[in-house]
Amino acid sequence: MQITRIPTNSHEEVLRVCDDATGLVAFIAIHSTQLGPAAGGLRMKPYDDADAALCDALRLSHGMTFKNAAAGLPLGGGKAVIMGDPGRDKSEALLMAVGRAVDALKGRYWTAEDMGMGPADMAVIARETDFVAGRADGPNASGDPSPTTARGILNAIRCTARHRLGSGDLTGRRVALQGLGHVGWQLAGLLHEAGAGLIVADMDRARCDTAAGAFGAEVVAVDRILSVEADILAPCAIGGVLNAKTVPGLRVKAVAGGANNQLATPADGDALHARGILYAPDYVANAGGIINVATEILRIDDRAGFVAEKLGEAEATLDAILTRAAAEGLAPHRVADETVLARMNRAAA
Repeated sequence: MQITRIPTNSHEEVLRVCDDATGLVAFIAIHSTQLGPAAGGLRMKPYDDADAALCDALRLSHGMTFKNAAAGLPLGGGKAVIMGDPGRDKSEALLMAVGRAVDALKGRYWTAEDMGMGPADMAVIARETDFVAGRADGPNASGDPSPTTARGILNAIRCTARHRLGSGDLTGRRVALQGLGHVGWQLAGLLHEAGAGLIVADMDRARCDTAAGAFGAEVVAVDRILSVEADILAPCAIGGVLNAKTVPGLRVKAVAGGANNQLATPADGDALHARGILYAPDYVANAGGIINVATEILRIDDRAGFVAEKLGEAEATLDAILTRAAAEGLAPHRVADETVLARMNRAAA
């Protein structure tokens, strides 16, 4: 296995990991360990090329620094990505090679599950390193973080609705849900229980049809979900969906969802603000997953109590961000960034 350091001015350390025997090509990006060891999931997807994979690792690891700080966790930000189709290219040998690469960082980076990964994969990686979370069993095992992530997003949707729609009661509200993966599906169930009407889209048509039957959801094509009329848009798929092309066509009053890096650029957050569309900064809204994982990394015995406390704190943080943004006429993503940087600076003082 070859581990090569990539020069960077934006991150503490970036590694390219290659293993000819297993076909592994991966990147591990450590953005910051200012607040503690870098923590962030392992993603596997068929990237177009190595540059696209590296860019994803850099953006996601930066986002994890802000997410962990916003959640009040003593953790820094990191991320790992594997180039490949998880349904075709994933193997035990490949995952064990990833584990050896993570172990070589000696605890500076903790990995966990993300897109294309699950608790069983974490168990395989754990054969080679102790610095892995999201396992299904073992000491302080945190398991699948998706249900906790979805709970946090529901809290964020309600908080955003209070600020933009005048009430956090979702009964009769129309929510456009983009993506029915692990988190999106859990969120769909919670929104249905809360009385919201769902409009859904996913690449997997069968999953959409199941959602129609289970939740009474209206199904639209993937290329239409960002232009349907609804009260709230909940992006729960890929990043960069809020951009110069899509923002002008949005027909919603607010955006609050689970996808990472929803804004293609900060200017797109400004464009949402200019249109009067209230945006819940994604790394605050979707912090439930890392809160869940943190119970394993930090060896928290009262997992349920810790998760409930931190989810409440995350909602309070979002409420404070949206309150200040409204009072000062600022875009929420700008206020969120200032809030997180202030927290990091206080911790470093």
